[in-house]
Parts: sequence; C-alpha cells; structure tokens
Amino acid sequence: MKLQAVPKRPAVQATAHPNLQLVKPMLPTPGSASAVPSSPWRRFIDAYLLNGVATAAALMVLLLIAAALLAPWIAPQNPYDLAQVDMMDARLPPGARSPASGITYWAGTDAQGRDLVSAMLYGLRISVAVGFGATVLALAVGVLVGLFAGYAGGRTDAWLMRLVDAQLAFPAVLVALILIAILGQGTGKVIAALVCAQWAYYARTVRGVALVEGRKEYIEAAQVLALPRWRIVLKHLLPNCLPSLVVVAALQVASAISLEATLSFLGVGLPVTEPSLGLLIANGYTYLLSGKYWISVYPGLVLLLAIVCINLVADQLRDVLNPRLRAA
Repeated sequence: MKLQAVPKRPAVQATAHPNLQLVKPMLPTPGSASAVPSSPWRRFIDAYLLNGVATAAALMVLLLIAAALLAPWIAPQNPYDLAQVDMMDARLPPGARSPASGITYWAGTDAQGRDLVSAMLYGLRISVAVGFGATVLALAVGVLVGLFAGYAGGRTDAWLMRLVDAQLAFPAVLVALILIAILGQGTGKVIAALVCAQWAYYARTVRGVALVEGRKEYIEAAQVLALPRWRIVLKHLLPNCLPSLVVVAALQVASAISLEATLSFLGVGLPVTEPSLGLLIANGYTYLLSGKYWISVYPGLVLLLAIVCINLVADQLRDVLNPRLRAA
C-alpha cells in the first residue's frame, strides 16, 4: 500500500485586530512608591502634614522646646546669677544698651534689672519642664486607674469612678491652690499639685475606651487563651487606648503650662528666685499703666504662643488619629 504525503498547511500569519492592543502588566519598579508599602508612621506623618497651620504650630513648639533646653547657652544673661544683674538697669525699654555691661536689651529689662530675653528663655524652660513633667506623671496615674476600673468592672469600677467624679467636681486651679497651700512653693511641689489636679481626666478617658474595647473579639480571644490579666491589659487593651490618650495628653500639656502660670501669677507657685513666665507677667503688672508695657506683654505673648501652638497640634492629632474624622 502506497502512502501519500500529507500536504503542508500554509502558515497562518497572526494579524492583530486594529481595535485590540496588548497591555503589558505594570510591575512596580524598585524606586516606586508601590514597591515598598508605607509604614504606619509614614502614613501618620503624611496625614499630619496636610494641614499647613498645624505643621507650622508643630515646628514652633519644637523651636520653643529647643530654646528652653538651650537657654543656658543662648541666653545673654543668667537671671539666677545676682552678680550679672544690675539694679541700675531696671525697667529699661526694648533696645536699650546697658552703660555698665554693654549688653543690648532687645526686649528691655524688668523691675529687678534682668534681661527679659534671658528671663523669658529661663521662664519658658521652667514652664516646659513643669508642663511635660506633670503630664507624664498624671498620665501614668490616670492610665493605671482607668485601665483597672474599665477591665475589672463591677464595684471596683463604680468606686473608682466616684472618686474621679469627686475630683472633677472641683476646678483644677482650686485643687492646685489647696495643695500648694499645704505643700508649699517649689517646682516639685507644683508638679505634684498639677498631677493631683489632672490625673482624673486621663482616668475618665481610658476607662471609657477600655469599656468599648473590652467587649471586642480580640479581648475575648485573649481571655479564652487563658492569658494573664496583666498581659491582656498592657499588651492588648492599652495599645488601643493610645490614640485617645495622645490627644488628651497634648491638651493637658497646654493646660498644665497655663495652670502653672496662673499659680505663679497669683504668687503661690514658684518662688521669686525662679522667674517663670507667670511670675514675669506678675512682676510687670503694676507697671502697665505707667507705660512700661514690655515687662508683662512680652512674657504674656510667649506664653500665649506656646499654649496656642500646643492646642493646634492637639487638634490636628485628634483629626489624624480619629478614623471617623479621617474618613469624613
């Protein structure tokens, strides 16, 4: 039987349809933004920088903190050293030059002959130390009380919250005045008074967040796994309370600085040898009607600038850390 060769089929040339185009998959390049996922800190910074006013306020707060920390090196004069203070230079106007020392007082001098620029830098240092120190200590006390009350519940929660309600029933300045009258003057005693006046705000905030988070599934899962209570509270419950705590702490820093200035203005806060911003304002209060405005006005402007900038930072932190406001 003779086999016949099968004829070869003509090669079909592939033609592309005019309306179809081949699309190559877009692969992320090593330098592109999609190649490496952004970290939570990066997303937080990007969201915060969207507000130009809050960004400028944060930079101003950092500048004020740096000026307070570097006060011994950048201040023209040490207001604590009586050997550098000349009573003959008392109440000099801004821009005056001392005939004895040759120092130019760009912001003038106060009634004791101290350079106001130096006094404001040292006063800002005291205000920042008192504000942040009182905030950290009050935050620690309030967090412990609020977490314990929110997680324990029952009678423990009821008794602790009644104590918090009793604390919040009195104005903070009244509580601070009573404690200062009992403890006396001094930086440490002022910080202790501010801690006693402010810890209840943190306890109330943490307790409210802990009650909400304690009903969620991840807390129930941790309890089912028989994890220790301290681990559930510190490693599961506390991290979810931090966004609210950061906002409250930022607001309370401004409140602590303002409260310390109020106590010093009333003459019951820091001693006269430590010129805080509130004490500088009080020293020049009697000279306002005589035309020597700079003794009180300039320290008041520095205090106002610090409080306003801290509040603006706190408002932006609230907007960034609150997912509901961020989604809106």
